[in-house]
Amino acid sequence: MKDTTKKRKAASGDLRKAVEVLQNQEEVDHLRDEEEKETPLDDENDDDDDEEEDKKYCRRGFGHGYHLVKGQMGHGMEDYIVADTKTVEGHKLGLYAIFDGHSGRNVADYLQNHLFYNILSQPDFWKKPKKAIKRAYKLTDDYILSSVVGSRGGSTAVTAIVVDGKKLVVANVGDSRAILCRESDVVKQLTVDHEPEKERELVERKGGFVSTKPGNVPRVDGQLAMTRAFGDGRLKEHISVRPDIEIVEIHGDTKFLILASDGLWKVMSNEEAWDEIKEVRNAEKAAKALVDEALARGSKDDISCVVVCFN
Repeated sequence: MKDTTKKRKAASGDLRKAVEVLQNQEEVDHLRDEEEKETPLDDENDDDDDEEEDKKYCRRGFGHGYHLVKGQMGHGMEDYIVADTKTVEGHKLGLYAIFDGHSGRNVADYLQNHLFYNILSQPDFWKKPKKAIKRAYKLTDDYILSSVVGSRGGSTAVTAIVVDGKKLVVANVGDSRAILCRESDVVKQLTVDHEPEKERELVERKGGFVSTKPGNVPRVDGQLAMTRAFGDGRLKEHISVRPDIEIVEIHGDTKFLILASDGLWKVMSNEEAWDEIKEVRNAEKAAKALVDEALARGSKDDISCVVVCFN
């Protein structure tokens, strides 16, 4: 089975070329215009006083573990993950992601190798991370549609960046999920599950429809069980790659960040996931315990889980 775990590696010539193609001034200007039109003041309150905000944050140590298993759905493993630490411009970063592919693995594979590079290459990431991430997601998707995959094939994405053990920047499209657990038993979901029934208005506004066959889940145009994803060229007019983004402080009692594909969340609630590992002290063991419990509960899908432990 192909190893779908990503430990960071140097950007390839193909990626550098892709970024050069994607970031021509006309395209970037167009995307910035769209950002300002769709979400005025999107980042002003969050990012303008970045240095002042940092003074409020405590600095936590952190480590990670992961576990993933192939499901019983009759296709090859389509989940890919990133779990790594890296120093960029003097900042210690934790880079974590789940990419759950569908109708093939090509999109998830590409995201594993390139999405974080594209995010951190945005010159305004440090001051305006929300705008930078939205732009990087869009530019990456444009390249995927033009050069990686045809009309079929896509992937969810949940990305999490721990910055200096102080704050956490999480973005997602699709139904892979991230939750943050504190020792005070506070469990916060950091992502939005982009399900067709929840976002029916978005789909219909774009000219699509949501339908449900007996015994199945709601699907966009009767095909895709989510409203936001990378790839999926045949449905792109009716779905979005625009991520939901959450920036949160890492508190003194923050214990775990959990990222997982829907193979886990279909059978386990956020609170049940926290209860399963709250007494575990090792991130690798915690990730395995969550996957094992999902299997015990009958999950048949691919299951991927990354756990970040703060200390």
